[in-house]
Amino acid sequence: MASIDFGGVVEEVITSDEFTLKKAQDVLKNETIAILGYGVQGPAQALNLKDNGFNVIIGQREGEFYWDNAVKDGFVPGKTLFPIDEAAKRGSIIMYLLSDAGQVATWNTVKANLNDGDALYFSHGFSIVYKDQTGIIPPDNIDVILVAPKGSGRTVRTNFLDGSGINSSFAVFQDFTGKAKDRTLALGVAIGSGYLFATTFDKEVHSDLTGERGVLMGCLAGVMEAQYNTLRKHGHSPSEAFNETVEELTQSLIRLVGENGMDWMFANCSTTAQRGALDWAPRFRDAVIPVFDELYESVLTGKETKRVLEANSAPDYREKLNEELKAIRMSEMWQAGAVVRGLRPENRKK
Repeated sequence: MASIDFGGVVEEVITSDEFTLKKAQDVLKNETIAILGYGVQGPAQALNLKDNGFNVIIGQREGEFYWDNAVKDGFVPGKTLFPIDEAAKRGSIIMYLLSDAGQVATWNTVKANLNDGDALYFSHGFSIVYKDQTGIIPPDNIDVILVAPKGSGRTVRTNFLDGSGINSSFAVFQDFTGKAKDRTLALGVAIGSGYLFATTFDKEVHSDLTGERGVLMGCLAGVMEAQYNTLRKHGHSPSEAFNETVEELTQSLIRLVGENGMDWMFANCSTTAQRGALDWAPRFRDAVIPVFDELYESVLTGKETKRVLEANSAPDYREKLNEELKAIRMSEMWQAGAVVRGLRPENRKK
């Protein structure tokens, strides 16, 4: 375990060189890891654990799409695939990877099947931090821990398969057994984290909810749409507007930023692009700071989580969601995107 200086701020960081996979296997050798939920994070974390040699079972409602997916991935009903209550009862580490609304709906069942000394694992601080809304208050006789991969379930799996891993935060909320931190770090390494950095349940959920509504998805989608529409309004073709807005970003520039940083990107573009970016970046920053302040306050006060739970618990949620997603998919911008992606050389060969 190392203390790393991030520009004057020292943080605790753990890599698999310091906390090896062998050590993780030793820590968890007598554990049965029950993953509840086979939707977004569940498959990736389950398969990574399985490939690394850990004892993994799945808890999922029978007859659902996700149950069938678990069967397709090699989990066997009655042996490694069970209803949620049975998996929770069998597990000594319960990885609670159902959706936030799903955790609320199943909590009484899961709580009834927790045993003394079990570990309740989350990949999001939502349910614990906003307990007044979720009603999820763990009993005192278990560990409560968190490993939160900084990426989608699909990326957790693909990065594991290509050997790169994905960075994850970790936290201990409750240490009943005295081994909660070792369990947490072992699970972080076992699911294939590139490195682990310390956080708290509160900090994780506040940053995560802000990030996904902000730069990672909400802000990104909104800014893309604004630029695309501006270009189209001034007579640029759909292909040109999409390429300048999305394709160049996703297929070239963001990869270089990821590899080398924004300073390198600014130093290695044309002088025209360089000057324009340096001049306009502060204007965009200053324009959106009030929006981010409002967003963070909405997260902090629980307004965002209340909205999520109400919307996701509605009986017609899936139908309304599909309508919203269809509106995005059928917009000119993303219809243009489908055509542009089809013109990529690798897709023309299919």
